Amino acid sequence: MATSVAEHLVNQLAAAGVERIYGIVGDSLNPVVDAVRRTAGLDWVHVRHEEAAAFAAAAEAAVTGKLAVCAGSCGPGNLHLINGLYDANRSRVPVLAIASHIPTDQIGTQFFQETHPDRLFTECSVFSEMISSPAQVPRVTRSAIQRAVASPGVAVLTLPGDVADLPVSDGDDQALVPVPRPARLVPDAADVAALAEAINDAKKVTFFVGAGARSAHDDLLELADLAAAPVGHSLRGKEVIQYDNPFDVGMSGLLGYGACQDAMEGADLLVLVGTDFPYDRFLPAGVRTAQVDVDAGHLGRRTRLDLPVHGDVRETVRLLLPQVRRKTDRKFLDRMVKKQQDMMTKVVGAYTKNVEKMRPIHPEFATVLLDEAASEDAVFTVDTGMCNVWAARYITPNGRRRVVGSFLHGSMANALPHAIGAAFADRDRQVVAMAGDGGLSMLLGELITLRTYNLPVKVVVYNNATLGMVKLEMIVEGLPSYGTDSPPVDYRQVALALGIPAVRVEDPKDLRKALRDGLRRRGPALIEIVTDPNALSIPPSITGGQIRGFATAVTKQVFGGGMGEVMAMARSNLRNIPRP
Repeated sequence: MATSVAEHLVNQLAAAGVERIYGIVGDSLNPVVDAVRRTAGLDWVHVRHEEAAAFAAAAEAAVTGKLAVCAGSCGPGNLHLINGLYDANRSRVPVLAIASHIPTDQIGTQFFQETHPDRLFTECSVFSEMISSPAQVPRVTRSAIQRAVASPGVAVLTLPGDVADLPVSDGDDQALVPVPRPARLVPDAADVAALAEAINDAKKVTFFVGAGARSAHDDLLELADLAAAPVGHSLRGKEVIQYDNPFDVGMSGLLGYGACQDAMEGADLLVLVGTDFPYDRFLPAGVRTAQVDVDAGHLGRRTRLDLPVHGDVRETVRLLLPQVRRKTDRKFLDRMVKKQQDMMTKVVGAYTKNVEKMRPIHPEFATVLLDEAASEDAVFTVDTGMCNVWAARYITPNGRRRVVGSFLHGSMANALPHAIGAAFADRDRQVVAMAGDGGLSMLLGELITLRTYNLPVKVVVYNNATLGMVKLEMIVEGLPSYGTDSPPVDYRQVALALGIPAVRVEDPKDLRKALRDGLRRRGPALIEIVTDPNALSIPPSITGGQIRGFATAVTKQVFGGGMGEVMAMARSNLRNIPRP
């Protein structure tokens, strides 16, 4: 029996295991939405902004590893998807986007709402094609699914509304290609031998680990033990390698902390493991560097590279283990690990002393209490900006928790829509959105989505009434902060007006109970924490230019009449200054 293009597409998605499509209904999308209505096991999730639809799909895909789907109607509707799709594609998670289009006979005439989605989404996808005839549908849809899952990344299907209603014959009824077992990319033996020799010859080895090492935790720690190597990580590598790691020296980069930077700069050999770390100024140019990556395109594009190894991290490490001799001199490792412990103790000590009397609340303190109150398998979704900093430094990974954020695209407002996708993926798993007030306000309407579907998302709002990361960037550039502050908003009242249980915490003595009670609630809840607007992140490696920038900005602030703000900033940030 013949079906429409829309029905055939929806059936293929259902056969691929898709359980929901995130989006907003629109006229050109109506045939697809109606097909969803009539398809058992597939739901339509009505978000309040298509950008949130794409973020939600990205988080669902990140947590499950399975294909997730979002959709937007023609013109403005699917254009709203683009920011979330950039995030999903750069994070390399399998997402399929349906971008509906104007009627085919109007394409190219500057018709109402006309855009060209098949062109617009090319840069943020691994596959972008327009379906212009029913005969294309089976194979093009299969190709889109395959590319999204295999790359992984974003596949976009552009579908004109009139084509969606056309009948499809039964000539090609294969919905999917059978799923193959994952391939193993084994590195060349000569490259492995060269890396083993370099590790054996070096007196001081440091490993810097990224998200590409996800399946290699135990093998990497065994190798680090043999090589007496401190192990640092990128932001996305934190949940991969930091837990149960006696060789941990923290994180580098703009959000970094601990001894990682010293360990990299003090090594004779730096081994980059499964990371495409973008901040080249934090990678030492004068240290011999090896890099292991499954994507050959990543090799050497960030910093010097003396020893490239193209292969899966786990396969490479397992081949290295028999060839690496155990080092007896562990002074470098012991010194870096001790430095890491000392620095973390001083950072923690700097904000725990009398902290329950200090107002506004220290965001570091709030995050430590959140870390303690959250479940052992919680999913944290983290807004870009200062929430990223506090999560990177104070949320403890354990191999079961997940931390999802816009870590490569760096978009604001991702935490709440990411949390929606994570909660739909598993309603029994605790999902915590660490949202800044700036990010939350940008996609505030998604609180309605939480209430509509009674999603068990706990929104923890760090309300400092300022764009903290932007303020820091201005100060580093020698500029006084301007345009970064916002008027006070009581987000508790906003949540209560929507029927979401909420509490506002201004006194730090009330914080532990508020977090504990809020996280235990069934359904959605919002915990608003009024935090110190002057708490800024200090990078682990500060350049002379940055110091001059701080000095210049502070001087301008003083002469501009802001002496009180300068003093408040100084008091707030003494605890974050890196200490030897």
